[in-house]
Amino acid sequence: MSRTPNRGRDDSAPAGRRRAEGVGEVSPLELLRTELPDLTGAKLRVAEVILRNPTVAGRSSITWLAQEAQTSAATITRLSTALGFDGFPELRAALAREHGRDMQAGWEKDIGSAITPEDTPAKVLSTLAANQFSAARNATASVDLEAMAQVADRIVSAGRVQLFGEWGDAPPAQELYLRLFRIGIPVWFDDGAYFAQVGASLLGEGDVALVVSRSGESPIAMKFVEVARDHGALTVLITGDPQSPLAAAVDVPLHTGTGTGNSWTDYFAGRSSDSLVGALLWALVAQRVPDRIYDRMNRGDDSGPGARGQDFFKDTMH
Repeated sequence: MSRTPNRGRDDSAPAGRRRAEGVGEVSPLELLRTELPDLTGAKLRVAEVILRNPTVAGRSSITWLAQEAQTSAATITRLSTALGFDGFPELRAALAREHGRDMQAGWEKDIGSAITPEDTPAKVLSTLAANQFSAARNATASVDLEAMAQVADRIVSAGRVQLFGEWGDAPPAQELYLRLFRIGIPVWFDDGAYFAQVGASLLGEGDVALVVSRSGESPIAMKFVEVARDHGALTVLITGDPQSPLAAAVDVPLHTGTGTGNSWTDYFAGRSSDSLVGALLWALVAQRVPDRIYDRMNRGDDSGPGARGQDFFKDTMH
């Protein structure tokens, strides 16, 4: 068998041990894949079982593996030593370590390093709250209040307001849509390529097209902005990246102070800044139409046919 991973080492010690004493441990799965073309019979079956489900093999007994591969424990031991390990227990330990490294790398890539699988619920809550507080603070320091006021003015006077957000950017865009709709602003929300393009094409002079995009790199959002601009609408972007392509393409980029980050933890924290900026914009719009809001909430008397509807509008949670 090939012993390429062990060249330049002391051949008097098993390869698994020599690797552990070296700079880094060679992957047991990599060793198996390298040796696979030269394996035959029972050893080949053992290797295939391990490669098919290394996580299970890394926590199972030699008896289980022998049954799965339809061979003997002695064959598994011989394969383990041929790979450079003292025996199957050392091979199994190497498989378990590799799974642990892969799991940690996957966790950190997706969830992030601020939270670990071992953290208590209290620690998770504290971390998320601290990150959200930091994101809200960043938004407070980054938002252009003068630009926000100008956008609010344009929304109030617009004949049509078109909002766009996709995937993770959709929730803050939908929240803004619901709030604007509730106070009588003629607003629509789009979340797909076709609807976004059609919605943008319905805009005209004096209208507003607003995109929520943390990264500022959505090709669908870019098309939405281009069509809206061609039809004379004011284009606005709520984003975490003021240097992004979308930020350069719109008339008014509104910076939230928090970018996309590299993990879910970062992204979830940024949601706070997105929502804060959206809430601020809605509140500024509401300030400009207080009479309209009062009229919509209080029009009619309790004995009229619209009395049932008044109960709905009294609920400020809608």
